[in-house]
Amino acid sequence: MKNTILIFTALFALGSCTIIRQGEVGVKRKLGRLTPKAYDQGVRTFNPLLSTIIKVPVRTVNLEVKLALPSREGLTIQSEISILYRIEKASATKVINNIGLDYENVLILPVFRSAAADVTSKFYAKDMHSGERALIERNIRDTMMEILGEKGFIVENVLLKAITLPAGLSAAIEEKLRAEQEAQRMEFTKQKEKLEAERKTIAAEGDKKAAIIAAQAHAEVTEIKAEGQANAIKIEAEAKARANEMLTKGLTPEIMKNNQIEAFKAISTSGNTKVIITDGKTPLLGIPDGPVK
Repeated sequence: MKNTILIFTALFALGSCTIIRQGEVGVKRKLGRLTPKAYDQGVRTFNPLLSTIIKVPVRTVNLEVKLALPSREGLTIQSEISILYRIEKASATKVINNIGLDYENVLILPVFRSAAADVTSKFYAKDMHSGERALIERNIRDTMMEILGEKGFIVENVLLKAITLPAGLSAAIEEKLRAEQEAQRMEFTKQKEKLEAERKTIAAEGDKKAAIIAAQAHAEVTEIKAEGQANAIKIEAEAKARANEMLTKGLTPEIMKNNQIEAFKAISTSGNTKVIITDGKTPLLGIPDGPVK
């Protein structure tokens, strides 16, 4: 009997405590009512006859959904989407009290399906494969938060993981993308050729200007040389004229007569036979006195 009591006591003690792990909070239910306070991680005790502790995850949950989405042109697009959400720690009691533990099926999924259909119906199917994809994800998240935010949920992100377009539309989009890429390539080639033509034009203009400058410089050098030569000839002529003028001014009759006398003296002393014809006025010097034999 004593052993039975000990065993019962041990089982009762074990059943009256629970461990709340990381990423969870505990909500205590006593006599059918939830306490407003949520318990943090750790070991928590309770009276199993009167109460229990409900563990509520508050970490981020990845809810993956496969859904057919409508597009603006009326097509049906198959998709795989991840919803990243979590419960606010302070709202854990409110979520369990108002919605219950099956909150994904009761609230999260219906709100998501409605928000996703409402958003994608405003976009074309091709937008789900383009840069509009991030905008679609953000709009779905914002639409969900308008409903779920006040109920204690935080939708962190909505991710369009996979989009499957109708076969004909996929081929058309791929063809259009190829055409756009080809047009972009041609535009790039056009711009490249335009820039090359502009570069050649600038180079030709530069060569032309350089040739003009070189020709002008050569002409200026030639002009300067010609002007220098002309000045040199002019200076030389002026010098000769001044020399002749000075010489003319220096040849007086007395000097001319003296030069004649000196010239005759030089002739008379020469050993060669001389015949000197004068005007009778020029004195003959150096001729010996006496009869000529």
